[in-house]
Amino acid sequence: MAVQATSIQVAERPASPLREPGGARRRIDTRTGGGIAAVLGVPLLALLICFAATRTGVLVPQSDRPLPSWLAGPMQQLGFYVSAGVAIAMLTAIFVLYLIAATLAERVPERMVLGAVIAFNLIVLVGPPLFSTDVFSYQAYGRLLTIYHTNPYTHGPWAMQLDPIYPYIGAKWITTPSVYGPLFTLLSGAFAGGSIPFSEISFKVIAAVSSLAVVWMLWRAADMRRVSRGRAVALFGLNPMITLFGVGGAHNDLLMLLFTTAGLYAWLAGRDLSSSTAIVVGTAVKLTGALVFPFVAVDALRHHGFGERTRRFVLGAVLSSVLIAVPSFLVFGHGLLQMLTTLRDVQRDGQWQSIPGFFLNFFGTPNTVAITSGLGAIFALTAAILLLQVWRGKLDWIDGAGWATLAILLSAGSLLPWYVSWLMPLVGLSTSRRLFKASMWMCGIAAFMTVITYVPGAVQFLQIL
Repeated sequence: MAVQATSIQVAERPASPLREPGGARRRIDTRTGGGIAAVLGVPLLALLICFAATRTGVLVPQSDRPLPSWLAGPMQQLGFYVSAGVAIAMLTAIFVLYLIAATLAERVPERMVLGAVIAFNLIVLVGPPLFSTDVFSYQAYGRLLTIYHTNPYTHGPWAMQLDPIYPYIGAKWITTPSVYGPLFTLLSGAFAGGSIPFSEISFKVIAAVSSLAVVWMLWRAADMRRVSRGRAVALFGLNPMITLFGVGGAHNDLLMLLFTTAGLYAWLAGRDLSSSTAIVVGTAVKLTGALVFPFVAVDALRHHGFGERTRRFVLGAVLSSVLIAVPSFLVFGHGLLQMLTTLRDVQRDGQWQSIPGFFLNFFGTPNTVAITSGLGAIFALTAAILLLQVWRGKLDWIDGAGWATLAILLSAGSLLPWYVSWLMPLVGLSTSRRLFKASMWMCGIAAFMTVITYVPGAVQFLQIL
């Protein structure tokens, strides 16, 4: 408990302007104005990006070009074309605005931050699909299961070449079996019978609702953690890599975070059975959700031993795992285990779009199984050390989970911009300034790797280094 109190002292709220001398008061007012401008600027610039995406090929996935009207949506009538240079400038600007908003969010009225986050999500929801074709892969795996009666964990969408969804699937995923959790694949199958536009908007709605639900839980949990609600909400909800890319691309990472964040919130609220159940469900959507589980478990053992709270937490995990695993293996069989092999291959083929891949390409070194295994071992050792620190009471459990998530992002063989969403709920509830600063650097790295893909010739140059 003493460790947590020390951490809280680090996350000081800004002093009242009435207690500052004149010069300091003007400085605080300037920073407050800058924070307000950045917070409001993020959704406004997102609106322009969505308008531009209806007419600009560089802002939509290659397989969606030219963008049909049924995908462009209601913004098409006001859409406009921008060059690659302008698109790069717009994306850079929204990332910079986010960094300012995240840094100064505590100086901005909390409800203004919340309103900007809601507006941001609604704008992107109404806009066209952005930056990724994953939403069409979701549909493809669901159709493989329910229409073609083919196991999506052993076969890629190449088996359905005459299907109308086929032209919209990203080239990389044509031959790749599913890498998503069984619960999400079953959910995808539920939408398989619908039209492509219906399925696309359905997955976007799921992503947007999940994102806003995470924001609501962060708002509530921030009081329990004695951190700024505005800051917690801004870190997640105003992040363009989460909302613009994550909601805009209808990514299932948001659905996974809905459950894992619910698990964190439930643990803070003393609802132990619900906590472990939610985390297991999140893991069944996407395996990354499992990352927070050991940190909650260690916190339970440290503070409650094998007492009632720990027993309820374990019971929830066991029951939910069985209830999900049994029907999953009945539907997918042993093919479900192939997902781990597919994940390994996808990570190894991430090429330059990751931190290890960037440096491997720079030095002309192929990404071998040995390197991938070595990075995995480094991450496992890092996570073990962090768990030990939590057990000893030298590290807060949410901070430990945050650092572990940062470690997996740094060591991943594939780093897509919306992956930073895994980290931000933990940072929002953390009292560590070092973790906050590290997360901003991580967002900056992800932003750089995103923007550089739009620089003409940059990708080809990096791939041949």
